[in-house]
Amino acid sequence: MPATPAWPPRSAPRLFVSDRIEPGTPIRIEGNQAHYLLRVMRVGPSSPVILCDDQTGEWSALVVEAGKRDLLLEPAEHLRPREAVPDLWLCPALLKKDRFDLVLEKATELGVARIAPVVTRRCVADSLNPERARTIVTEAAEQCARTALPRLEAVVPLDRLLADWPASRTLFFADEQGGTPAGPSFAAARVTPAGLLTGPEGGFDEAERMAIRSHPCAQPISLGPRILRGETAAIAAIALWMGLAGDWGGGA
Repeated sequence: MPATPAWPPRSAPRLFVSDRIEPGTPIRIEGNQAHYLLRVMRVGPSSPVILCDDQTGEWSALVVEAGKRDLLLEPAEHLRPREAVPDLWLCPALLKKDRFDLVLEKATELGVARIAPVVTRRCVADSLNPERARTIVTEAAEQCARTALPRLEAVVPLDRLLADWPASRTLFFADEQGGTPAGPSFAAARVTPAGLLTGPEGGFDEAERMAIRSHPCAQPISLGPRILRGETAAIAAIALWMGLAGDWGGGA
């Protein structure tokens, strides 16, 4: 007897929508998302689509109307609630565009709760296109089947980040000049809200290093014996934290 195929199929396209999903309330899809569904995925009436709203979680939906430039989807079944997100903030110094795009994408895939970009003296970039950044984050979340989007903050100078840092949150500082080994530091603080600060292409200058190290919440850490590029440091540190203190091993 043939097996009953999974529903909705794993190949169904996945989208985040801005409206809260409610049973019995159709959702209209327009713009780039409609183009993706109609022209790339070739959906039509009765085609399944997976929807997430960053509030209620994940839903299966069916196309009830397909026009030339928009679609109407009917929520059918609530599949999963919004995921519990480990309490890790990534605070990466801005990098060149393609490298920072990678940080945004991989931080989202790895499961951070918040991304708070900073500008330091040696940054080669001093601004970030928020709409483009949000698109990268959203598409990464769709690709890896997240049901929650990381909160994307506006870019701030390093001194502002330090001045506004909450007293209850550890700030792990990836210092290329050394600190306590990252693994034991993360494991020891596994129940503590955490942030991770990584530097730009040229690293932090000495005045910045001293300002960070003197902050009462800062804990300098080492990411090993090699000097890592900014994007590598951010990705490696997130992965290590998720394995020791996050949700990869049933932790926070």
